[in-house]
Amino acid sequence: MKRDLSRLLHPRSMVVIGGGAWCEAIIGAARRIGYEGAILPVHPSRDDVAGLNAVRRVEDCRDPVDVAFVGINRHATVEAVAALRGLGAGGAVCFASGFTEATAEDGCGPDLQARLVEAAGEMPILGPNCYGFVNALDRVAVWPDQHGMKPVTRGVAIVTQSSNIAINLTMQRRALPIAYMITCGNMAQTSQAEIAESLLDDDRVTAIGLHVEGFGNLRRWESLAAKAARRGVPLVALKIGRSEQAQAATVSHTASLAGSDAGAQAFLDRLGITRLHGLPEFLETLKLLHCEGRLASNRVASISCSGGEASLVSDMAVGRDLVFPPVTERQRDELRAALGPMVALANPLDYHTYVWRDEAAMARAWRAMTGDGIGLTLSVVDYPHTDRTDWDCATGAALRVRAETGAPFAVVSSLPELMPEEVAERLLSGGVVPLAGLHEALSAIEAAARVPVPETRPALLPGTGAATETLTEVEAKAALAVHGLRIPRHAIVEAEAAGSATVGLKGPFAVKGVGLAHKSDHGAVRLGIDAADVGRVARGIGTPQVLIEELVSGGVAELLIGVTRDPAHGFVLTLGAGGVLTEVLRDTVSLLVPSGRSAVRAALIRLRYAPVLQGFRGKPAADLDAICDAVDAVQNYVVANADAVGEVEINPLICLPDGAVAVDALIRRARKGEART
Repeated sequence: MKRDLSRLLHPRSMVVIGGGAWCEAIIGAARRIGYEGAILPVHPSRDDVAGLNAVRRVEDCRDPVDVAFVGINRHATVEAVAALRGLGAGGAVCFASGFTEATAEDGCGPDLQARLVEAAGEMPILGPNCYGFVNALDRVAVWPDQHGMKPVTRGVAIVTQSSNIAINLTMQRRALPIAYMITCGNMAQTSQAEIAESLLDDDRVTAIGLHVEGFGNLRRWESLAAKAARRGVPLVALKIGRSEQAQAATVSHTASLAGSDAGAQAFLDRLGITRLHGLPEFLETLKLLHCEGRLASNRVASISCSGGEASLVSDMAVGRDLVFPPVTERQRDELRAALGPMVALANPLDYHTYVWRDEAAMARAWRAMTGDGIGLTLSVVDYPHTDRTDWDCATGAALRVRAETGAPFAVVSSLPELMPEEVAERLLSGGVVPLAGLHEALSAIEAAARVPVPETRPALLPGTGAATETLTEVEAKAALAVHGLRIPRHAIVEAEAAGSATVGLKGPFAVKGVGLAHKSDHGAVRLGIDAADVGRVARGIGTPQVLIEELVSGGVAELLIGVTRDPAHGFVLTLGAGGVLTEVLRDTVSLLVPSGRSAVRAALIRLRYAPVLQGFRGKPAADLDAICDAVDAVQNYVVANADAVGEVEINPLICLPDGAVAVDALIRRARKGEART
């Protein structure tokens, strides 16, 4: 069910329940931002709150209630929400804490939160444990504290679970126009994704930023991403929760390599949501998207009046998906005409100070660095704290370039504090992006230049039964072969009878112990064995049974293909460098199941190991189609057994010029009858 949040977020009337300082602050915040709707306090014993006449009970409200701030204790909150629902209110902000986030306190939090949801019914609520929201477009603040927002006509929306983070973000001095700041607290009923999806109905919202602690209902997020793609509104996320990898609880390489954060990253990638890792670059990315939307390319031009700054830009871009193309002949001619013969022409460009203070000449030089497929042109300018008269020429030149060319143009300070807010606002009003801080600017450009391609198929949801059964290598290979995986010809026999097991097979052979998860760690894998030596080697393995396989020769690469069940995100598909050096190289990429062949190919090419797959130093290339066939086989098995699968791993997949063969496999799954609990 999708709730209608329009009355809650755009209220013409507001009820404030409670009489403490928090509730008085709500009334003050509404007045400061210029809220023009009716405000009615509710208090059991006071005649007025913050100078407004009060009623005794919620039921005494006679006019329609669009939004209510419920600022009373958690038990009374449930009763008040039920009363508001009875009045047909448009929604409520539940401020009280002590629900599911405080289970250790008295144990009643989860039950109380369930009662709150039941009391609300279809009426939307934010929280509990939530500060509310500020709608700067319509001059609405249901907010019990200070905030730094001011009215805007269009801007970005930010939705976060953390009220304190929200307060801090409203205080930004970066000239970012924030249209909405919404906190969602415990999300007992209305989720973060649901709130963001409702904001897409407001044409004044230019981009949406999401500070995410956890995703919850994956289908809600998929719906949000699809709607954002249709509307052309970029989504960016600051996803927290990276932690140490849980290696002790698994018998596969895959889970230890994937880590707890891999599923979150794969899910964001699947949704086409760009991820940032810090608040400053989060805000700068939103600013850039507000001004320019997604950039047409990752090709960047940089101009500065210092060689040091030009070098710094180049160095700080190393390792980022950014390109500084060399100057073209057209640019060279225009730069030479504007700057004369004393300046070495390059990108990044040090234009020296020969034309400083000549706004028209500066604009001619800067204009030359636009066009020719450049996604964004940067001018590095650091403004002083006091008298900035001598820097007006730089601001004016940037505004001229934007007005004359219409090309994406930004002024960036090397340090965040050297971009004054009033200068940033002047640049922004003229269509120039004011970026505060070089690191933050490059992060924002990289993020805005990514072209997301959301996966249209839903992520596969897993079962919940404990994966306590581990299939033998033979059983795992057989199960995967049913779904199209190519495996070696083989025989499984008693170790004492292995000498005669090679009849009909072609040597040399691999001889392996049966029943061990990591056979190489136990010395239970012997390779390149001739038929005459198979019996002797098998008896020395140390396991009652052995697996005898035709040795796969001619491989040009070894890959790992693994899938792990991630309760929060579905099934994480991990591709990486395989073989005995898997955990040494730790070269992996992660997707979610199901992923198409084009996504799988793109992921393989992102590996550092990719040159080996593509043919390195004259060696033949691996058969990428066959590798994709193997990945499809693993995914098909997982899809067919989603209720039970815990882990699947192939390591290594021997990649040939004309095929791909799995020489080892592992499956952990729930036992029959225990798939879902």
